Amino acid sequence: MNLEQQKKQARELLRAIRAGNQDAISRLRHHHSRWTTVDEVSARQLAALHDAQFVLAREQGFASWPKLKAYAEPSSRSRHTRLFVANVAWITDRVHGLLRTRQSAGPAALEQIREWHPRFADWTDEEIRLAPFTEEDARLVYAREHGFETWDDLISRVNLLASRTDVATTEPFMAAFSALHSGDVTGFEALLRANPSLANERGTNGNTLLNLAVSFAGKPGWIGGMSAIEALLAAGADVNDANDRGWTPLHQAAYSNKQEIASLLHAKGAALDAEAHGAGGTPLITALFWGHREIADLLGRYAVSPNNLRAAAGLGILELVEACFSGNRSLTPEAGAARGFYRPHSGFPEWQPSTDPQEILDEALVWACKSNRVSVLERLSRAGARLDADPYRGTPLIWAAACNRTEAASWLLDHGANINQKGTFGGLTHGQGVTALHMAAQYGHMPMVELLAERGADRSIKDDLYHSTAEGGAQYFGQIEVQEYLRSLVM
Repeated sequence: MNLEQQKKQARELLRAIRAGNQDAISRLRHHHSRWTTVDEVSARQLAALHDAQFVLAREQGFASWPKLKAYAEPSSRSRHTRLFVANVAWITDRVHGLLRTRQSAGPAALEQIREWHPRFADWTDEEIRLAPFTEEDARLVYAREHGFETWDDLISRVNLLASRTDVATTEPFMAAFSALHSGDVTGFEALLRANPSLANERGTNGNTLLNLAVSFAGKPGWIGGMSAIEALLAAGADVNDANDRGWTPLHQAAYSNKQEIASLLHAKGAALDAEAHGAGGTPLITALFWGHREIADLLGRYAVSPNNLRAAAGLGILELVEACFSGNRSLTPEAGAARGFYRPHSGFPEWQPSTDPQEILDEALVWACKSNRVSVLERLSRAGARLDADPYRGTPLIWAAACNRTEAASWLLDHGANINQKGTFGGLTHGQGVTALHMAAQYGHMPMVELLAERGADRSIKDDLYHSTAEGGAQYFGQIEVQEYLRSLVM
């Protein structure tokens, strides 16, 4: 919200009242009880600027002009966030996300609580992690972060914005997000020129427009992404401004496997060691978590951060893998360091990485298979990594299947991996008791489906959650080619 625009509108409203404009006088009487029964002549003669300001504030959902002013120009000691989705269910889900990730999301989430909840203002990270923290507490955090005293005030504002069509003047950040969401780069750049401060304002969960623009540029078919990103950078957007989980634009580029954007951000000074969602959650680790080997290779050329075993295995650099061992099987302390990051969002369940050498080895093997790093598989196996282990949400073969890494899958099968091993994947509402064939079919990876079928995968196995075969999963996710191929095979 632009305070100068609100002041201008208040002055215009006052002039309209004094000119006898019936709509303006009606607005005054409707929103200001003092003027409900006052005659038109008196209203024209006696209404003052503070009366018009009060009307503007009430129309915007604020109790008074000082409340609107505080929202439009928050205290310099802290950085309020702007609403960009006018949907109560959506912002409530953000609240639930904070509840789910409070203990695992790292210092950024704890700082969000400390900054915006008065009870936790002077508490340490550990004290916040251990303290009772309810949904009411999380609601208060989001209300205060958005510039409101209470959750009810915030929700009133959300509902009001959902019913309005003039967000370009009342909430430019929301209008800019809408333009990004729809791919209206021309409209977005016009808003940015009219409101230069948008380049460094923060939306819900601390997301800047640069972070959001990078996320949309990662969507298939979305055009103009680089143009919007370049416009924001030219306007002075901070390339390292992280959201409330520590997530920077470079994290988002890594998450989306966007090499061109990552190169641009790096050239503008993007930090390679910024951590999100837990210790060690750098952009490189974000890429490796998903098996995005293309952008991982790019980021790895800049710097390997952190330099632990799972990063070395995910990059497939045998020298770095070897450096994590002292002898044939013993791991160095660095091999298992900085593994606090284990999920990119709260859709994945909670887990606590341990210092168990077996877990560190097993996880490294999974990460190597995600990115098809066959060159390091023998070394990890020789050190004791288990081919059928499921350290966190997926065996090596299941992740190879999900990422369509046929060479890694062939290596695993050649060396004794159980092709029908059930495992976990994703969150608790999906991916329970799935096989590699389930995952390959769901994602439509025909080369992997053919490989697994040729190697004897049991197509009659049903997952534990939906009791569906791989063919049923292919049908559900619209993978018609895979469905027809599996159906054509003789059982």
